Amino acid sequence: MSIASEFKEFALKGNVMDLAVGVIIGAAFGKIVDSLVGDVIMPLVSRLLGGLDFSNSFVKLAEGPVNAPQTYAGLKAVGVPMLAYGNFITIVLNFIILAFVIFLMVKQMNRLKHATPAAAPENPAPTTEDILLLREIRDALKK
Repeated sequence: MSIASEFKEFALKGNVMDLAVGVIIGAAFGKIVDSLVGDVIMPLVSRLLGGLDFSNSFVKLAEGPVNAPQTYAGLKAVGVPMLAYGNFITIVLNFIILAFVIFLMVKQMNRLKHATPAAAPENPAPTTEDILLLREIRDALKK
């Protein structure tokens, strides 16, 4: 089997296609979580903590140009080394939320996968005469 045909067989297997779809959906879901944390959760946390803006929480490790804006984005654009702990806090929150949502999804999938089948009735319907006669014929043929 040639390498091209082996690769084609590998790439077209269901698992690889499922993985590709999962990666694409995961990337889109990651953007949703980024927006949730950056646009909803962090402003609420900032408001509760008295207006603390995590996006501009950093410590400069060196001085930059005097005319550069003294914001995280401005200093990063001119290459000033910084310890951006606010950005780190935001990314950790993104991870915690994403991990929790994935945990809930896997838990729900496992619950659906292991759902117990409906129990058989305790008193099954009585066997008809036709069935009894067929069983007798079967047993007689076995002898």
